[in-house]
Amino acid sequence: MTASGREERRANVIEVLNKARAMELQAIHQYMNQHYGLDDMDYGEMAGKMKLIAIDEMRHAEAFAERIKELGGEPVTDYPGTIEKRQDVKKIYAFDTDLEDDTIDAYNQFLQVCRENGDSISAKLFETIIEEEQLHLSYFDNENNHIETLGDAYLSRIAGTPSSTGLTPQGFAVAKGGA
Repeated sequence: MTASGREERRANVIEVLNKARAMELQAIHQYMNQHYGLDDMDYGEMAGKMKLIAIDEMRHAEAFAERIKELGGEPVTDYPGTIEKRQDVKKIYAFDTDLEDDTIDAYNQFLQVCRENGDSISAKLFETIIEEEQLHLSYFDNENNHIETLGDAYLSRIAGTPSSTGLTPQGFAVAKGGA
């Protein structure tokens, strides 16, 4: 295999990793917006779980960026599309189910690109992240089914619940003894 063939294969993998990173960045913004909205609507339990899912997406975005850098690429910082704002609680989970389903479909295609270009490490990264996206999809689908089946009775059970995720503060400033 020539160096130019290897570079072309690497470029193909970097391209799909960057597409995936952009999708993760959009998901982070979407889910954090929903987290704030659910918290404002006083659905704390739902808001807390949405925040944790957004944090999963942050980990995914970072994992894709690290792999892109390992391959000599530049991680993207933009995301496609727009963020749906001020969503009704009865529409959020169906919307997110579709978003995760589309993501899983795209990531399975990206995984194939990695395999076709001989990058088993990136393929394994996609496999791991697809499993986590499937957990998100299952959660969103279950919540949507509860809302559709039980309606306001289900939502009233959750109204007024705390949104605390129990997370301890993390970050550079905390690690250095700051706030």
